[in-house]
Amino acid sequence: MGSVTIADVAKLAKVSNSTVSQYLNKRYDYMSIKTRRRIEAAIEELNYKPNIIARSLVQKSTFTVGVIVANILHYFSTHVIRAIENYFNEKGFHIIVCNADDEPEKERKYIEVLRAKQVDGMIIFPTGDNIDLYKEMIKDDFPIVFMDRIIKDLPISSVLLDNHLAAQMAVDHFVEQGHSRIAIVTTSIIRQISPRVERIEGYKIALQNHGLEINSEYIKTADIDKVFDALKELFSLNAPPNAIIAGNDIVLIEMLKYIKKYQIKIPDEVAVIGIDDVTTASLFTPSITTISQPAIEMANRAVDLLLNKIEKNTEPEEKLVFRMNPSLVKRDSC
Repeated sequence: MGSVTIADVAKLAKVSNSTVSQYLNKRYDYMSIKTRRRIEAAIEELNYKPNIIARSLVQKSTFTVGVIVANILHYFSTHVIRAIENYFNEKGFHIIVCNADDEPEKERKYIEVLRAKQVDGMIIFPTGDNIDLYKEMIKDDFPIVFMDRIIKDLPISSVLLDNHLAAQMAVDHFVEQGHSRIAIVTTSIIRQISPRVERIEGYKIALQNHGLEINSEYIKTADIDKVFDALKELFSLNAPPNAIIAGNDIVLIEMLKYIKKYQIKIPDEVAVIGIDDVTTASLFTPSITTISQPAIEMANRAVDLLLNKIEKNTEPEEKLVFRMNPSLVKRDSC
């Protein structure tokens, strides 16, 4: 017997070729359960395997999207990628994941490679230094969505946390617990990475709201290998902070290493809140209070936005930037 085709499946299931095609693309809106079961049984009986290449040629789509993550070491990044993959899989799409390591040149190469592979669109955690390339993609009407970060003055749909609110929630909780010497430590802001900049802005706004002085010595930004030095400077001050916000999950881990090394007691000597709820936060002693991001909700929103662009949904979007609400996970470090 030769290769089994959609027509063979349709004949056995007693439906049209287009109905089988809709089934394969998981478009069940106008399909009865009885019809779906007949098609499923026919596919199983005939051992039908869809010809992905042929399907791509007919529908002018590779049913593949690229996801370029700025730094895959972030727990939030891996969590979001998993959620993106799950949702795209439900929609009949595959994803190719690339890790830019926060290096603009590496990001540029991945964008070029993915476009050469003719992916249908991309979700990018932008490094921020490839403005010309982003503009070229806009000009080419190439489907693109930014995740976790925004690039000002670029009309690209972006999904990210309400970073101002996340930092304000941390400061508010510290103040509720009686702390006033509050510091924030985050990774480098040299390229003006929006979550890092916005979390510092939110921190400053919250201090002002509580009538607390903004002390520049309590604001530290550094490459990850310099976080220990930044913490050493903080704890060497005449009036060291009694509470610290870790600007992201990687900074939190470095901070906990430092605190353990120098036997600083949490929360008696310093209270800690981390932005990004890492899975191990509850396993530390004491457990770590965190600000959690709605990763699955953010991933699903980004996928929906990209699919609308891929499918040429002509309805105008009401907005370009979608900010999701954080939540405070109270534990014992504050």
